[in-house]
Amino acid sequence: MPTALITGASAGLGAEFAHQLAARSADLVLVARGETALEALAAELRRQHGVAVEVLTADLAVEADVDRVAARIADAGHPIDLLVNNAGFGLPLHFADNDIDDEVRHLRVHVEASMRLMHAAIRAMRGRGGRIINVASVAGFISRSTYSACKGWLIGFSRWANAEYARDGVSVTAVCPGFTHTTFHERMGLAPGHEGVPSPMWLNAADVVREGLRDAARGRAVSIPSLRYKAIVGLTRVLPSRITAGVARRGRV
Repeated sequence: MPTALITGASAGLGAEFAHQLAARSADLVLVARGETALEALAAELRRQHGVAVEVLTADLAVEADVDRVAARIADAGHPIDLLVNNAGFGLPLHFADNDIDDEVRHLRVHVEASMRLMHAAIRAMRGRGGRIINVASVAGFISRSTYSACKGWLIGFSRWANAEYARDGVSVTAVCPGFTHTTFHERMGLAPGHEGVPSPMWLNAADVVREGLRDAARGRAVSIPSLRYKAIVGLTRVLPSRITAGVARRGRV
């Protein structure tokens, strides 16, 4: 059976990726900081789907923990066929008011850890094939503090790597959802519906993951779930950045 490694797997889109991949009979390596939540999810997936589930507790803002996860990806005796870089967290949009150490940790998790794990995965997958999914955001197409910058980096690098390593049988896909019903906003102390975002703009996590997996299987470099967010991304290419930045202040994507 194929094996998928998912970071940020204990909740939100990470947990949804775990559920959908287990339902497709994939074995799993679940990575997150919270061991209790990971073990509970692993037990549930083993019971429901009869798949093998390995738990790897790691804080991806810590270099030694990233190295442990990268070593697991590089283990030729137990190969990883799909890497899902999903771990992440949000910060308030007012960069100058944020603690700079929080901003550095934010950058390490979203960019540095993702890059290191992609590097390990591509080296391991070249020749035999494999897939990488980077959970980015529609925010990566607009001007929106460091969150937008981090997600923009993921999108740009995914586009390049998908073209560069296609000859080696490796695809890299940036999945770019908009506002999605998960625990992401709760962890920031924000409740969905309290950010001035109309209810039609909210996406279902199951739909985001299903479409992301489908686009990854098709070898697409970028996956934007839902027609309404595809239209929004199209508008960002023609509207001045000052306008898109102003709209973006209404909430976190």
